[in-house]
Amino acid sequence: MSKFSPTRYILRVERIDLDALWAQGKRALLFDRDNTLVPRDRTTAPDSVCAWMDHARGLGFKLIMVSNNWHKNHVARSARELGMDYIFFACKPLPFAINYGLERLGAKAEESVMIGDQLYTDVWAGNFAGVETILVKPQTHVDMWYTHIFRIFERRALAHLECEE
Repeated sequence: MSKFSPTRYILRVERIDLDALWAQGKRALLFDRDNTLVPRDRTTAPDSVCAWMDHARGLGFKLIMVSNNWHKNHVARSARELGMDYIFFACKPLPFAINYGLERLGAKAEESVMIGDQLYTDVWAGNFAGVETILVKPQTHVDMWYTHIFRIFERRALAHLECEE
């Protein structure tokens, strides 16, 4: 797999089979916040995401939110509500925050997965850090103005990749 492509592309985070990841030896999950776990136009995660996160914790996954959002209070609130630690203002696609997240979790790259909704930040950061990456479709079309520009290029880059339902 290319350093510039996700390992998998899935419709929504809740569609990721946690039992299968656990069976594959994955033990740590790193998440983007905005439009991955929490829609950009909301302040809280949908109930379906909360239930999925409960299942992840129940299986024993180590969890951390690694967000480029620079509003610490937003990221901290979401992380607390979803029962995980967090890193804000992560500067993805640079891999440093991913590596720091792995260190804080006590996890190895090969047993970890980065899950996010943006190719050029979440996926690239995870790939550069050596972790498996899962790209999910954004939960809403509401985004920062500059993200709309990236989405144009992202659609072209992902045109060859089938999204798993």
